Amino acid sequence: MWFSFFIALCVVLVIDQAIKWCFVLNGYKHGDRIYATDVISLLLVYNKGVAFSMFAFLQEWLKYLQIALLAGIFFYLWKHGEILRAHCIALGMIFGAGISNVLDRFVHGGVVDYIFWHYKFEFAIFNFADVMINVGVAFILFNVFLRKDKSVL
Repeated sequence: MWFSFFIALCVVLVIDQAIKWCFVLNGYKHGDRIYATDVISLLLVYNKGVAFSMFAFLQEWLKYLQIALLAGIFFYLWKHGEILRAHCIALGMIFGAGISNVLDRFVHGGVVDYIFWHYKFEFAIFNFADVMINVGVAFILFNVFLRKDKSVL
């Protein structure tokens, strides 16, 4: 269980950081449009907030609040091993993505976002970690609603 959790965490963390460093090491600056189509663009931004730039006013405090939140959830899962057992890979994906985004705040001063959906509507700019958080949550919901034993989560 813990092994699967940490493997999923590390895989998401490494892939997300590698993608972000491809943008950063190529010398792109905040606001640079790297690639564009009619549907999606690669546009480098450093998000100082969380989803849709909310809580950006917290500035430096935000990364410490996120660390506290991740630590609190981790210790809760530690105490309630049945939840981790039921969703170890999905939770590993979510934690890997969360850690990667917090790491960005320390290294780059904001979360490195680069995927901009603009077909029929303009969506927030996001990154691979954000996608993995949503996929992890979807896996958990799928598992919970289709699970025969409803006793866990």
